Amino acid sequence: MSEQTKNRPVQLADEAELDAFVADHDRALTEFYTEGCTLCQSMEPVLGNVARATGVPVGLVNPRDDPPLIDRFRVQSVPLLVLFDDGEPVARKAEGFVGADELEAFVAA
Repeated sequence: MSEQTKNRPVQLADEAELDAFVADHDRALTEFYTEGCTLCQSMEPVLGNVARATGVPVGLVNPRDDPPLIDRFRVQSVPLLVLFDDGEPVARKAEGFVGADELEAFVAA
């Protein structure tokens, strides 16, 4: 993966792509979003900044495109941010908009 790709959010189409994405990285952050979600859209530049600042790759996935993701990750609201370590979800945030400083601290913890 190039530095350019690593430093910007990657669109993931489905559960298989999500699983491959988190398997490829020791640590990864994923945003579960839906089309038309203004909070989700406002998170995109923050996610890019956090990816650049921390070096942690960020994936974006719409669980409506792959409904099993909703049950698997207990998606009740979006944006939902899930942090993965070694392919396993280790932390999550579902509190709406999260600023860059708070998100960097979340990723670094």
